[in-house]
Amino acid sequence: MDRRYGPDDQDEKVELSTYRNGFHQNNSFEHPEPFSPSPVSPRPLTPIRPGHFPTDEYGQPVWLQPTARMSGHSDWESRTPYDSRSASPTLYQNNGVQESHQSLAPLVTSPAPPSFEKDWVKSGSIARIHDRDDAETWKGWKRWVFFLVPFLTLANTGIYLFYLGLRIFCIIMAQRIAHVSYAGAWVFVAIEITVAIPSLMHNCWTMMALKKRGRAKLRLTGNECPTVDVFITCCGEDDEVVIDTVRGACDQDYPRDQMRVIILDDGKSATLEAACNELAVNHPNVIYMAREKIPGKPHHFKAGNLNYGLDQVNLLPGGAGQFMAALDADMIPEQDWLRAVLPHLLVDPKMALACPPQLFYNTPASDPLAQSLDFFVHVIEPIKDALGVAWCTGSGYVVRREALEEIGNFPLGSLAEDVATSTLMLGRGWRTAYIHEALQFGTVPEDFGGHLKQRTRWAIGTVDTAVKLKFCLWGDAVRQMTFAQRFSGFLYATLSVYTLLLTLSLFAIPIILLWGKRLVAFATEEQLRWLIWSCFAATISNRLCEMALFIPAGYHTGQRGSRYQLWMSPYIALCIVRSFFLPTWLGGQTQAFKPTGSLGSALNERDPKKSKNMFVRLRVILLNYMASFHLAFVYVTLVGVVISSYRCFSQNSGFRDIILCLITHAFWPPLTFLFICTSLWTPVSYAIDPPKMPEREELLTRDPKTGVAHPTKKSKKIAFGGQAAWFELEYTVATVATILVFIYSFMF
Repeated sequence: MDRRYGPDDQDEKVELSTYRNGFHQNNSFEHPEPFSPSPVSPRPLTPIRPGHFPTDEYGQPVWLQPTARMSGHSDWESRTPYDSRSASPTLYQNNGVQESHQSLAPLVTSPAPPSFEKDWVKSGSIARIHDRDDAETWKGWKRWVFFLVPFLTLANTGIYLFYLGLRIFCIIMAQRIAHVSYAGAWVFVAIEITVAIPSLMHNCWTMMALKKRGRAKLRLTGNECPTVDVFITCCGEDDEVVIDTVRGACDQDYPRDQMRVIILDDGKSATLEAACNELAVNHPNVIYMAREKIPGKPHHFKAGNLNYGLDQVNLLPGGAGQFMAALDADMIPEQDWLRAVLPHLLVDPKMALACPPQLFYNTPASDPLAQSLDFFVHVIEPIKDALGVAWCTGSGYVVRREALEEIGNFPLGSLAEDVATSTLMLGRGWRTAYIHEALQFGTVPEDFGGHLKQRTRWAIGTVDTAVKLKFCLWGDAVRQMTFAQRFSGFLYATLSVYTLLLTLSLFAIPIILLWGKRLVAFATEEQLRWLIWSCFAATISNRLCEMALFIPAGYHTGQRGSRYQLWMSPYIALCIVRSFFLPTWLGGQTQAFKPTGSLGSALNERDPKKSKNMFVRLRVILLNYMASFHLAFVYVTLVGVVISSYRCFSQNSGFRDIILCLITHAFWPPLTFLFICTSLWTPVSYAIDPPKMPEREELLTRDPKTGVAHPTKKSKKIAFGGQAAWFELEYTVATVATILVFIYSFMF
């Protein structure tokens, strides 16, 4: 997963700061910057037959011969243009029609036997392995239960809206009878509505899961395959991490003369170049490239690097491939990656891009920071794919060159060039596909600061892209989008901006508890009973809905995601305010979250041997990473609960009065304060007891002869840990408390 490309790149500050202040000239993707041809004349290229390459007198394909860079020519940098917005048309043509536009649907075979054998399909065809690409991911009773999600979601949404409406009705009736204002009850309702909005918006999306997804599991067979340029983008990652990805790309079950593996190194590492050149001795289709980055001139992050690669492949012998594929520096592809993804573009001439999920092999037990994307890749993306809104998620994707050229290549000026690219393609009438197979595995950030930087950058990039595309509601760039595609673009950008309101609402919780006012208001005890009954129904229906919805990703993964939304909101909100609202002189900056100290991963908190002691971790995470807000919130909220409870015991004498006071003040089911406090405690608990991880090499299985490494089966799964058990105990206590209050409502 790409983590190095971020707005802390010093060379980008000029361009980004001018954009924030309204002086950026390319603040829309609708009119990309025109491509200025390089002053360097490209070498003469001879058009060749699709799927074949010119050879030298010894029969070696021309594009596999050593390039100037591989041969050590010093003039490589002077011959490569600085920037590119448009790559030349592909040179692999057949009677004037590009082969990548030709539909191969007639070659799709009937459903295949369980085991894939190359000898039962003719060379060059596409085998249909299964009717569902996620057949191995989840099956059996889980799939049948998941089919109930839209109906459970609809029922849960209806019950919750009825409950909120009843709350508001009871407050109004209580005020009319008592002639007083129940400000505390109004504030609590406002908080509940604020916290519920993301869930309600997401529920609207999950109800669309009624549309059945029909993506088949396909495989490209034989050696008559289209040409592919595989780009591996890197910028300062460890050499061994990048080389493992390069080896995995070279080890593809794909004709070597039909693919190139091109390392695009924005870090311009001499040691990485040497390692790539050494690897090219046995793999002549490996090519190392590093663009010249002029200080003070915008380089456009990862998008600029990819566009540079798109331009450079036109200058290589044989020209550009028919398709372009991309891998992040740490994403090791499975051996059948290309053969699994390419068929989806070949059977549909309007399919612009196909992308598999990003999976990880170094996620710690219980995943305390919710770093895995399992809920997104196993639940959200399949639903989006069923509605024709599959995103490019940044790594492992294969894209049609014609579609890229139509949108002017990767859009510049965005921290989320992947999402922007797929969105622009959808706006031009192209289709995108999500391939729900485990085809690549990478690494999550190994330190708290790296995780914050990555996630805040994603949020800023999503909002920035949405602003430029007018939230996908109107404009030429989204003219051909369907309703579902527009709704998706609007929804996810809105959820990122919504963290501002969510963070503000959190401040009200400790205040209302210290205030000592009722959380709920009612005119009669009968109204109180109805409030408890409706609250019980909403809580139980929500639990059932969560259990069904989280099935594909795992129940605990879904719960971690819910907690993540709360504790991460202050960080995202702060970055959005700095990036889009504050002027520079008030601390505004267009960059992802950056700690006040330049610490990087100096804590080494997951390394059993190098980890700093607990006091250093607490000081750094609480002060430099501003988790002191989370600590203060939890402390003040719990103090408010204690004070509110003390008042109930001191101001009431009978058992019945004390219980009703506790229920209507601090302990209204389902104990919302408990869930919020444990969620915001996450950074503090992480600083106290971070998970420990073994060395990366211990998570891999490496071939001693080829050096090719792939994650072990164990490392691909998230282990169940003590933290997951603790949070499950919390949910159980909250649910049991709700049930007990429900039972007690029949007794008073």
